[in-house]
Amino acid sequence: MTPNPTLIRELAKMIDHSLLHPTLTDAELRDGCAIALHYGVASVCVKPYAVPLAAELLAGSDVLVGTVIGFPAGNSTTAVKVAETLQACRDGAVEIDMVVNIGKVLGGDYGYVRDEIKAIHETCQAHGAILKVIFENDYLPDDSYIIRLCEICTEVGAEFVKTSTGYGFVKGADGKYSYEGATIPHLQVMLDHVGPNVRVKAAGGVRTLEGLLQVKAMGVSRLGASATAVIMEEAYRRFGDGETSPVPATGGGEVNGY
Repeated sequence: MTPNPTLIRELAKMIDHSLLHPTLTDAELRDGCAIALHYGVASVCVKPYAVPLAAELLAGSDVLVGTVIGFPAGNSTTAVKVAETLQACRDGAVEIDMVVNIGKVLGGDYGYVRDEIKAIHETCQAHGAILKVIFENDYLPDDSYIIRLCEICTEVGAEFVKTSTGYGFVKGADGKYSYEGATIPHLQVMLDHVGPNVRVKAAGGVRTLEGLLQVKAMGVSRLGASATAVIMEEAYRRFGDGETSPVPATGGGEVNGY
């Protein structure tokens, strides 16, 4: 196969390298940012306290700094989410991934949901950041909730809608917890119901190059992944010159399957 460096770069620029596991240390954060720089991904998605260090480590590069708001359950008050967003932007984040208030969604209080998304989006706009709205689809019993959230995000002007946090475990009748994350049917519903200026991010469950290529072909714009090195090394083997990337990345193991 003829090498295709343009495709390799396109794939890298779809990835938000996830550094969100509760046990992640600062040393692992540094390793993760090195991986992000090595492959030239779109962004890192880090915990709020880690934004200043990530911004320092990635300064001067085209790898952006993102963080999460109301993570992972979305239960903070709107005022706290707005304050968290403001602090993150001041610390250097330019991409904000917020979790909706899932209980309000399930209760049908869409006025509250819309007002909260709008307040956070306005804060992002005032500080040059974009907003990705996390639905946590595993908690939503049918597509009607996803469709309504897509309509609200389109109305408000959010830049992205996003499937999952990577931590939305659902307790089954057997007492065990399961998790699906980004599924193809849910991604298709989101793609079909957002407006033309709203993009879709898949998060949770896509851990291979094949998975990335599949969602890319659907029209998904971003992928949240901790298995970045695994995905990109396979991309270099398949679309490069048959070898792995030019310089070995630091670390590269998947932290939590996000």
